[in-house]
Amino acid sequence: MPRMVSFIEAGRAATVDEDSRPLADDEVRIRTLYSGISAGTELTAYRGTNPYINKKWDEDRRLFVDGATSFEYPVNGWGYEEVGEVVELGSAATGIEVGDVVWGTWGHRSETVQKAVEAAKRVLKIGVDARIGIFSQIGAIALNVVLDADIHVGETVAVFGLGVPGQLVAQLARLNGARVIAVDGVASRRELAKQLGADEVIDASAGNVAERIRDLTGGRGADVCLEVSGNHRALHEAIRSVAYNSRVCVAGFMQGEGAGLRLGEEFHHNRVQLVCAQISGVHPGLQHRWDEYRLQRTFIDLAESGRVNVTDLITHEFGLEAGGEAFALVDTATTDVMQVILKAER
Repeated sequence: MPRMVSFIEAGRAATVDEDSRPLADDEVRIRTLYSGISAGTELTAYRGTNPYINKKWDEDRRLFVDGATSFEYPVNGWGYEEVGEVVELGSAATGIEVGDVVWGTWGHRSETVQKAVEAAKRVLKIGVDARIGIFSQIGAIALNVVLDADIHVGETVAVFGLGVPGQLVAQLARLNGARVIAVDGVASRRELAKQLGADEVIDASAGNVAERIRDLTGGRGADVCLEVSGNHRALHEAIRSVAYNSRVCVAGFMQGEGAGLRLGEEFHHNRVQLVCAQISGVHPGLQHRWDEYRLQRTFIDLAESGRVNVTDLITHEFGLEAGGEAFALVDTATTDVMQVILKAER
């Protein structure tokens, strides 16, 4: 019987049974090889801080409203970093073969059924590390930040937060022609960013980050700051660090009220532009050419070619049956925890 990870209640996950279903003619069955745990959005659902669990999202008015919720526990099969092998074809499935390795989004489950036409667009190149496939969505999120940032060759970009998405953002910003300053309080993450191409690293825990960035830019400040930590204080420091009349792109999934964010200071006096970089859309000037699939496909192409390094971000691997243990680790993450993956048992 197929298995999946379920958030039973806030702070507790377990691996449970899931019903299998027959294929339609135009579908394929995919056996999961790996799935990756997001330490951002997924963790908010695991912890119970996600606004969808505490309020209701009104799709028509695009507002969160009190008095109801969009999701309730148990939350089953959450996740968006998956890769698997095609093991069965529907009678009318074309363009794909048994044995093809497919990347996509189907949650922490041992198998999924997908439309053949969609799976065929997401086949990994033969011979590459299958684990690359788990980065399609988080890579798209990172690429979307860089598109929102509108980086130009020769500009200085400061990246705040060097978890998995921050490491990807830093690499993509450098590919886009930027000089990258990477900021984090964890020494091992700064060292990894340096190994992956960051030009400068700054220890956030030492303080005076904005002052150091201005020293590195002749007093001007960064041309653009990319906030990927989800921390309000980091956002405030990013605002302090950016040049006059410049942009801060915010990709971190902020939770709760904005403690430490003082908008009457540099934000107000330096005319700082705040841009939300969120995967539900792309920059308005690009939406006629870019969509979520193109973001995903582009990132996977970069990873397959080795222009972006993703496998060095993987630090821990658990079996799918140990999903509860894996989420507990991410929830209480020590400094050596980066990308945690689940490997489905055969």
